[in-house]
Amino acid sequence: MANPGYGKRPAGDEDPHADPDFAHLPPREAEIAVFVDHLDDGQAMGHKVLAAEHPRYGQQAVRTSLNRLSEAGHLRWIREHITVEDNTMRWVTRTYWSRTRRSEAWWEEFARQRNGRIVPGDLRSGLARTDEPELTEPEPEPETEPRPEPVTDPGSRTSYLTLAGIRDTEPRMRLSEADCRSLAALAEEWLTRGATPQEITRAVTDGLPATVNNPGGLARNRLENRMPPKKAKIRQKAAPRRARVTRAVMACMDCDADERTTEIKGGMCPDCRAEFEAAVAAEEAGLPAAGYVPDTFLADPDAHAVYEWVDVPRRAAEVRAAAGLRPGPERAL
Repeated sequence: MANPGYGKRPAGDEDPHADPDFAHLPPREAEIAVFVDHLDDGQAMGHKVLAAEHPRYGQQAVRTSLNRLSEAGHLRWIREHITVEDNTMRWVTRTYWSRTRRSEAWWEEFARQRNGRIVPGDLRSGLARTDEPELTEPEPEPETEPRPEPVTDPGSRTSYLTLAGIRDTEPRMRLSEADCRSLAALAEEWLTRGATPQEITRAVTDGLPATVNNPGGLARNRLENRMPPKKAKIRQKAAPRRARVTRAVMACMDCDADERTTEIKGGMCPDCRAEFEAAVAAEEAGLPAAGYVPDTFLADPDAHAVYEWVDVPRRAAEVRAAAGLRPGPERAL
């Protein structure tokens, strides 16, 4: 998955899939366009990542093809300035993809319409969508006075009734009314933690001695020592903060410059466009696009090149003598 902001996002309002979607492109660009079109939303769109995934083309070919797709109207980088609910602000660069070929004017209008849209304030993948509805501020709910809880007789609660029924289950645990009322809070805590009345009864009556002299004290001891653990609280995932796009500008596909500092046409600034056109011309002429590469970096260095052989020990001795230093110790080779 791409870094926040840089994943693939659909521009929306596209034609359905069809065979001639990319027929206007050269074969390599058409193949890469189909590859990109079938990527899931939010997938990385950098030329290095695509080259690592594509089975046929390397980084230079993918980079040139992405520039051609941008020039053809399928791809744009748009930098959006967003203001989050907590008044923090940031720039986010988003990669928009359109299966349908778009004009320069269409992309400019698309970027203009991004202004004022409400988007989630966190930067997880898949945030920007052109079909996001304009959200309205929620109206605060009117404050209502808390209603007093009805006062009920402790003798009618489940905890009390459970304790009072123990004497019918086990005659040795003949709890008095005072015992039931004093132990009701403990039994209520058992019920709060998910225990059933039957589990409370078993905890109090299982494994009793032959004679029980103090049923109330024994019941309290067992309810306290055999108390079940509290239920783990399930943390509710915090709702994503909302943010508003306050400005949207076109960005260059190569150098990341945007309209605030340079002119962007066809998804590229003038300098990157000149470099792109030179690379295309070199590619069409069959010349390497990587520039000068020394012979020693090639797989088969130039066999006709003349290399100077240097006697390193002799040259070192000459340098030491010229500096007035004693000769160094001779080393056996």
